[in-house]
Amino acid sequence: MTGRASQPPGFSQGEDVSTPSIPYEPELSEEVASKRTSLRTGWTTGSCAAAAAKAAAMALLSDAIPDQVEIALPKGKRVVFSVELPEIPPPQGATAVVVKDGGDDPDCTNGARMTAHVTWAKNKVDGHELRAGEGVGVVTKKGLGIPLGEPSITPVPRRMILNALAEVTDRPLRVTFSVPGGVEMAEQTTNARLGILGGISILGTTGIVRPFSTAAYRASIVRQIDVAFAQGERRLALATGSRSEAAAMALFPSLDPVCFVEVGDFTGVAIRQAAKLGMERVALVAMIGKITKLASGIMMTHFHRSNVDTDLLKEISKRSNAPSSVVDASTQTATARYFFEACLASSTLGPLNDLCAMARDTLLSYARGNSPGSRMNIEVYMVDFEGSMVVAHA
Repeated sequence: MTGRASQPPGFSQGEDVSTPSIPYEPELSEEVASKRTSLRTGWTTGSCAAAAAKAAAMALLSDAIPDQVEIALPKGKRVVFSVELPEIPPPQGATAVVVKDGGDDPDCTNGARMTAHVTWAKNKVDGHELRAGEGVGVVTKKGLGIPLGEPSITPVPRRMILNALAEVTDRPLRVTFSVPGGVEMAEQTTNARLGILGGISILGTTGIVRPFSTAAYRASIVRQIDVAFAQGERRLALATGSRSEAAAMALFPSLDPVCFVEVGDFTGVAIRQAAKLGMERVALVAMIGKITKLASGIMMTHFHRSNVDTDLLKEISKRSNAPSSVVDASTQTATARYFFEACLASSTLGPLNDLCAMARDTLLSYARGNSPGSRMNIEVYMVDFEGSMVVAHA
């Protein structure tokens, strides 16, 4: 095959061209792990919300906002937060602010002023009432485990908040959380796609932010797929980055935005969850480096953990009778980009299509290995380095 591959109109299942290696999902390398452990940890929005709520409740009882407040983290450790006054004192009730310190994590909510306004609840039977104010999102779609119309506060932070309030009073309170600038912060997240409207979410499972946490990223991928499935969607378009996601959206314009999931290096996590739920069709859109790693059977494609298999590139080049310029390019550098450009320069797409087919077979094997009853169809699309054109697919 020569020339660039035409853009296919939709999902279709191709033919197997090879038997892939047994897929595996390595953890991050010791090098990356050591970098993470040397960085400063911070606090989740959930911890900050719990601290702000407790401080405001204390102020409601004493007419004085404390300078500091202590709360319990989910595992029982107690930590102290500094408390700030609101810029505008409320006409009634009490308000306290805790500024989020995200440590060395580059989260868009770092520095957010988590604000809790507390009044006595009118209904004294149902316990404390948590509400969303300006800058805190409200749930409008199923699949998040939070009732529709409720503030986007996940279960662990909710328990932290209620436990913190219980340390102050057992009289029911109404707590309204707000975050100045939260609407703009949320634009840097997937909240709108998940049906969380109006601001950021109050999140966290441990109360602590660990910089570049793979667990947090994995959890966000699973959550996005859960929401898509809960909306009745049975197709997904996975992308490994922002440029490949833009290509995926152009490739499948009829898909609901909730179906597009940016998986980064965690393709294996996404495939496993999609198979578990019973998704029917999945398309992966990526560039040559990650597709080559998947073709080699590697499901976690971080560059510090896995290298491009140049021997594989050489093998498929020879198998497809590629010109010598392509065969030579396969092992001349440790990256796949040089090989990709050599293929395009000689109008040789056979090896690229073979890579896509091998990656597809790896993903199918992984899906069925984790969910034996899975009949999910999978397609793989390779895009150029601008993410503007499909070059090969299988």
